[in-house]
Order: sequence, then structure tokens, then C-alpha cells
Amino acid sequence: MIGFDWPLALTALPLALIPLFTRWLLPQALPAPGAGPGRRRWPPAVFALNLAGVLGIAGFIIGASGPFLRGGEVPREGKGANMVLLIDRSSSMDDSFAGRRPGGGEDSKSEAARRILLEFIAGRADDRVGVAAFSTSPLMVLPLTDSRSALRAAIAAQGEAGLSQTDVGRGLALAMDMLKDAPQPGARAVVMVSDGAAVIAPEVQKQLRELAAAREVSLYWLYLRTKGARSIFDDGAPGERNTPQTRPERHLHLYLQRLGVPYHAWEAENAGAVAAALEEVNRLEQHRLVTTSRIPRRDLSAWAFALAGLAALLLTLARLIEIPLRRAGPAALVRWS
Repeated sequence: MIGFDWPLALTALPLALIPLFTRWLLPQALPAPGAGPGRRRWPPAVFALNLAGVLGIAGFIIGASGPFLRGGEVPREGKGANMVLLIDRSSSMDDSFAGRRPGGGEDSKSEAARRILLEFIAGRADDRVGVAAFSTSPLMVLPLTDSRSALRAAIAAQGEAGLSQTDVGRGLALAMDMLKDAPQPGARAVVMVSDGAAVIAPEVQKQLRELAAAREVSLYWLYLRTKGARSIFDDGAPGERNTPQTRPERHLHLYLQRLGVPYHAWEAENAGAVAAALEEVNRLEQHRLVTTSRIPRRDLSAWAFALAGLAALLLTLARLIEIPLRRAGPAALVRWS
């Protein structure tokens, strides 16, 4: 739909009719051959010049009114999910999978995760994706969006040095809450990339149960296991001390299993295992997804001014042609006009 910044300017459009009542070529005293009742009133050249005058004035007035095509949103259907990438930014993520500072061409766990996450979102063009991070406290980095440039920037920004603690409970709560305005129909998922966990306070556990039920979310945990760390799937030997304080990763896994929502966990001890886990997420999260695409407002005034300029150029050329014809004699000008 077309709109105008200055619609009052359009009241001047009747001025565009002025060229219909004027003659663009100078009159001549010598009559044209065959002048009389059978001669056409408007020869082609005169008609073209009058039309150019009308279009020139009309184009200038319309351009001055500021015409534009209104922007808006249009529905778009695809396959994918509304997804939040929840990234652990604790200081241990800056270590390699071997549990030491990277060296000799090694990637840190955070570097490997960022690279593979970028590849992951590049292959899922229909997803709406948000980014959140957590360490000592959670942080919303980017709300749900379909802008891949914004997503790339948000993921790349997670390369800053991490903090010491891992508040995974409040990080999960933030990620789930970010899905509250996700469009329907469309699946909702949280993909958590973390190399550790911590004890979740009872009030946060209650909040997570409520959010999981309200958002109908699927949970995925890519556990970046450091060499020598205990497996989250290992319940330990009989009689071994096994509490949330001594084995927080194992008990986070058990807690997420009891949330009553679809949940999958993978252990990754290298970049290849991270890529394989995300490929599985890619396979699982292929649902019908209806989103909206924003169409920006489009300015049309340049087109109107271009039309006015073209008409003015045509009239100028006509005047330049008329001058040598006049010098050639009245008869030549009469034949042209």
C-alpha cells in the first residue's frame, strides 16, 4: 500500500494539466501544407511534448509529497523451531577439552562450541533463534530473531573471558522465558552448551518446572566433558557418595529428566562430538514453523523525481532540436511540428 509523507502536496496535481493548454513549439506565420479542416489538431511531436510536460509537473509534485510503499510483516512458513542457544561462559570453558589452557593449535571448549554453533545456525535458515549466556548470573544476549547477521555477532561475542561460577539454574530459566512470545505453530527448544553444572536452589527448581510446562519446551544439553571428568550417565559404584554437591552434573541430568518435557543429553569430549550432537538436534527439530518476515518501508520519491527529470530532459532536447530547424527555415520547422 502506498502512503505519503506530505499528502497536502498532492492538492497541486491539477497544475500538471497546464501543458495541455500551452504550445511548446514557437508559432510560425507560415501555414503548414494541407492546413485546414482535415489536418490533425495535435501532431505526434506536439502530443509527445504536452504529455512530457504533464508527466514532468506531476512527477515533481508526487515526489515532493514523499510517496512510499508501507512496510509490514508477512507470514512465512518453513521447517525448524523457535530456539534459544544457552551458552556457558564460566572460566572453565576457556580451557581445552584436556582441561588445560589451549596451546599448540588446540581450541578451547568455548572456541569449538562457537565455531560449530555458527555452522549449525547457518544450516537452519527458517529457525528463529535467541542467544543467552550464563556464568555467575544469566544474561540475555539476543532475543528471538531470524537475522543471521545478528546471530553471528551474538555468538561471536561469547569469546570474552568467562567468570568463575556456573549458575545453570537461572540460565535455564532465562532461556525458557525468552520463548514466551515465540509464534505458533512452532516447536520451542533450548540448546544448552556447558562443561559443568552447579546445585540448583529449590525455588529455582520450582520455577523451572513451571516454565517447562508453560512453554512446552524441548531441552537439549551438550555436556562438554573435560578429560577425566565423570560421565553424567554414570550413577557411580554402590556406596559411593553421590549428591548434588559432589556430582552436580549428574544430578542436573537427573533433574532435567524429571521435568516432564522432551530432553536429550550428549557428552562431547572433542569438537567432532559437539558437531555430531548438534547434527542430532538438527534432525530432531524439524517441525512446521510459521514466522513473519518484516518488509521495510520503501521510498518511491526518487522514482517520481526521475520521471520528472526524464520529462524535463525530453523538453530540453525538443527545444535544442527546434533551434537548428528554425535556422533552416520555417518550412522545415512546420514539417517537424
